[in-house]
Amino acid sequence: MKNSIFLLLLIAGIFFTGCNKDFDPQITGVLSPLNFPTTEDEYEAYALACYKPFGSKWGYQSVEWENMFFSPEYGHLAMNDLCGDQFLPFTNWGGHWEGFSTANFTFLRVQTLGSHYEKVRFITRMTKILEDLENADVLSPEKRDQLMGEVRMARGWTMFFLLNMYGPVPVILDPALIGTDAEADQTRPTEAFFADAIAADLRYAADHLPQVADEYGRFNKGLALGTLMRHYLMQKDWANAEQAGRESLTLGYSLEGNYASLFQTATERNNETIWALSCDAEATGNDLEGNFNAWSYYCYPNNMPGMATGEGWGPGIGVFTATWDFYDSFDDDDARKALLVPEWTTKNGQLRNRDNYAGAVVRKYPDEDGPQFQGNDVVILRYADVLLMLAEAINQQSGPTVEATGFVNAVRNRAGIDDLSAGDTANKDAFNDAILRERGWELYFEGFRRWDLVRFGKWPSALEAAGKTPGPSHLFPVPQYAIDVSNGTLTQTPGY
Repeated sequence: MKNSIFLLLLIAGIFFTGCNKDFDPQITGVLSPLNFPTTEDEYEAYALACYKPFGSKWGYQSVEWENMFFSPEYGHLAMNDLCGDQFLPFTNWGGHWEGFSTANFTFLRVQTLGSHYEKVRFITRMTKILEDLENADVLSPEKRDQLMGEVRMARGWTMFFLLNMYGPVPVILDPALIGTDAEADQTRPTEAFFADAIAADLRYAADHLPQVADEYGRFNKGLALGTLMRHYLMQKDWANAEQAGRESLTLGYSLEGNYASLFQTATERNNETIWALSCDAEATGNDLEGNFNAWSYYCYPNNMPGMATGEGWGPGIGVFTATWDFYDSFDDDDARKALLVPEWTTKNGQLRNRDNYAGAVVRKYPDEDGPQFQGNDVVILRYADVLLMLAEAINQQSGPTVEATGFVNAVRNRAGIDDLSAGDTANKDAFNDAILRERGWELYFEGFRRWDLVRFGKWPSALEAAGKTPGPSHLFPVPQYAIDVSNGTLTQTPGY
């Protein structure tokens, strides 16, 4: 099977998933803290529960149904890219697709099933696992550090997502508070406290994770440093962001010569991709299968034939359809533009182009295998992103230095276009705008646009320029049910 950590994750899932009520269990023993975990292998399976939110499936069953951060539904592309200025509103299906694509997140107030807010419980679980790993005499110091690095990566990354969805939310980071009255206090912590906790977890992970994981798909040092760098940028802590970026430069990553190859199955393992979701073309999104890639179905309209899979699901328009303004913003020689399709023929033989179609079709992940879903790994962090983030951190402190502009030019040159113009590097503000444009061209459909627009001070102006009317905030509202059960201690996200 393509996912080399899948069997270990399946074992972990057995320990953290309830029995199906339609089956009569044959109980041959009882798992309890007295007899599990006891061996090094059992502690590893126990720790691997930390990966559950970081996959691409329809979701997973825990206490209730939960969405994953990289799922097709309620995942990073819907939450961060569909709502941005590069994609058209998609109102055909209504519901969360309309809400995300129009950048009005008010609908999330009434969300119950699958709410990401429920991941505050995941934080508590990881806190407990960390305590148990710390006290596990059976583990060697090296193994303990590695497993704790993975769990702290998961906890810190989850808190990063939560902070940039809802603002600081109540979490349990002290194992002594688990099972006490402290869990009933849903008072939001300060953002400084929450941000410091994220940085501490990611810093620990960067210091203890291997540069190359033992199994493909497990967390590594480069992922921890890249996530830490993004966190510092979101906090406008430019100096620490630069430091994390400079550490990343020493890890041996480089830009691949062919941009399109980064998203193709045959060349998905390369020296630029720092971490990706390992996807299995035979997976169907089921909880107990490997990750799957369904993006062609969300990008192609339902009358556009697929390459190896079926036509898309969007009625008349793809769910993710790039605006013509975004398509036209690329240099004609830019290799990245080639992954947007401006002209195609329907399954009935009718030509579609800008004369009769709303925008360009996204084919960043070509559906080269099938017959049902794709096997392309979903890229989560690339070296090009690190170079652009590092240029941003340097510019915010020192302006457009030769080094910082060189990082951006390296990304541009790989795409087949010239260096930045003199006007693009005339001063800090001009270079800042140039970096944001470059991030849009380089990283579209990779799940960063909302964060980027917020950080660069372009939310909501960029959305309004694209014809969208954003809602009360770039953050999401806390689901009302969570406020209702908090006895008045949990406050709503400002603006809602």
